[in-house]
Amino acid sequence: MYLCKAMKLSTLKKLLSQIPEIRFELSDGTIIPTHVHITEVGELQKNFIDCGGEVRMERLVTMQLWYAEDTHHRLEPNKLLQIIELSENKLSIGDHEVEVEYQQSTVGRYRLSFNGSVFQLLSTQTDCLAKDQCIIPSTKPKVRLTASGVKCDPQSGCC
Repeated sequence: MYLCKAMKLSTLKKLLSQIPEIRFELSDGTIIPTHVHITEVGELQKNFIDCGGEVRMERLVTMQLWYAEDTHHRLEPNKLLQIIELSENKLSIGDHEVEVEYQQSTVGRYRLSFNGSVFQLLSTQTDCLAKDQCIIPSTKPKVRLTASGVKCDPQSGCC
């Protein structure tokens, strides 16, 4: 089984040349309808400063999934490969990690993975990139409390 947590465009292209059909599922197991369209392929560049003051840049290849009522539509692997190659040629897209946009109650951004037969949309999470510079309180260790009525010595660490 092939599983990639941060799929690059080159890996996606290789997989598209080897599989008979394209299927997508969300990380909770929900299958995305097979009549999905890829409405855009592009490259996103994000320049930003993290909370520690470090300047950063992130580049992603983005694809947007969308489906309508044309349930007879099927995106073939070869067709998606052609769309990607056209985007590479016209937009000079690099071999970056792939991010997929898909709308449920709001537009979600997902990383792409493959489990051997289905492309999986992996949920993304926010995170602090400068934890060493942020003043984030450390979690206090949990202590075991004694049963009621039992005296606890303050020096024992149980109180």
